[in-house]
Amino acid sequence: MAEGQLDRLRKLHKKAAPAPVAPAPMVEIPAGEFWMGVDGTIGLEDERPRHRIWLDAYSMDRYEVTTRHYAAFLSSTGRDVPWLWETVNLIEHGDRPIIGVSWTDADAYCRWAGKRLPTEAEWEKAARGTDDRAYPWGNQSPTGELDNFGLGARFSYGQTLTPVGRYEGGQSPYGLLDMAGNVWEWVSDWYEGAYYEASPARNPQGPETGQLKVLRGGSWSELPKYLLTYGRFKLDPATRNSYVGFRCAKTLVGQESLVNGQ
Repeated sequence: MAEGQLDRLRKLHKKAAPAPVAPAPMVEIPAGEFWMGVDGTIGLEDERPRHRIWLDAYSMDRYEVTTRHYAAFLSSTGRDVPWLWETVNLIEHGDRPIIGVSWTDADAYCRWAGKRLPTEAEWEKAARGTDDRAYPWGNQSPTGELDNFGLGARFSYGQTLTPVGRYEGGQSPYGLLDMAGNVWEWVSDWYEGAYYEASPARNPQGPETGQLKVLRGGSWSELPKYLLTYGRFKLDPATRNSYVGFRCAKTLVGQESLVNGQ
């Protein structure tokens, strides 16, 4: 190959390579019990019964994984790009949550980052705290000042997704942002409708097998009823769409018994 062509390829590669990004900030969630799910006629059948769960301490990303962080993963691993990646402009959209990723993509990213996907129980505690709140910020109904939701079905990175962490007033009891709205978030668990009836009382990991994976938190498109801290959703793990992203968790030193092996 001619030297001129090599120079052009080097320049193109340099231009395309993402700039270094700082590690995503994490928040430590203390060990202890919380109430998971709901009782009576509140919620859906698969969100019952309300049951008490003990979780060891763990850390969780304060924000949903962004396109900027995911670009660093792609650059490092050569993994296939997400759905709609060709519409991403990292200068304009680098602080938006990544979408178009399957469960396997999300799992691979978290492992690459030295983390893992949170369990469903970990996700709910991080969003809900220990006081049974309906939404991460409390029991007030969602508003445009608290989270990104209810925008309908037409997607674009710039118009429907908001920068992670924009809604400070909507943070969870532990200071996590966008636990309601923006994008649905994959968790590690397989889905089973009756799982709560027989869930272990300590560090539940979800069913050992299944066909669907659990998601939490609602998205930019949803109505308020889909943003509840105890709300459950499920999809085929191969799904890639404009509503779904994720964040990662991490087992703390001394808590290695909680391993995401799913």
